[in-house]
Amino acid sequence: MAVERTTGRVTRRRVRTRANLLDAAFSVFAAKGFGHVSIEEVCEAAGYSRGAFYSNFSSLDELFFALYRERADLIAEQVSGALALDGPGLDVPAAVDRVTDVLLLDRDWLLVKTDFLVHAARDPEVAGSLLEHRARLRQAIADRLARARGHTALPAVLGDTDGAAHAVVAAYDGVTTQLLLDRDVEHARAWLKQLLTALLTDGSGTPDHRQN
Repeated sequence: MAVERTTGRVTRRRVRTRANLLDAAFSVFAAKGFGHVSIEEVCEAAGYSRGAFYSNFSSLDELFFALYRERADLIAEQVSGALALDGPGLDVPAAVDRVTDVLLLDRDWLLVKTDFLVHAARDPEVAGSLLEHRARLRQAIADRLARARGHTALPAVLGDTDGAAHAVVAAYDGVTTQLLLDRDVEHARAWLKQLLTALLTDGSGTPDHRQN
């Protein structure tokens, strides 16, 4: 029994240590950029030794991907939840509002994500893992659009629901690139809402029920 209690305490402490390292790394990566951060800086920000770092991660690459995976999975879940609030049909303007609130997040996350994109572009293995996570986000959107078929029509130019999901993610990528440069969150939010509404409706904000 004593051994079990000790093991439980060690496990909880390890989970807490890992979470604290991830939180500290996020702050340091956002401030300095992935290529300019050392393990020592992450440890100092988290208040841990190098030993604590290496008991959880083998390298900064592993930590960085764990951080990205954690945030990307959260976003996919939030998007799925935002899109699931309507009934069988889909109130596109309302859904766009909810998804935009989830997707924009904050500029620090966009900085970290962009660093990871550049890093992945130079490493095919990392790129493959990143593509899988991006596919999860697109699938969450495509699944919801598919469930609305028959109730809410999509513009024919998008093709199928998978094409529509690709368009949504592409619009988000474009708007957030501008946001990184001009730092205008409110303008980015408004512009993304306009783009997504135009993409997913006839452009008026009201779904075009004439299409099949």
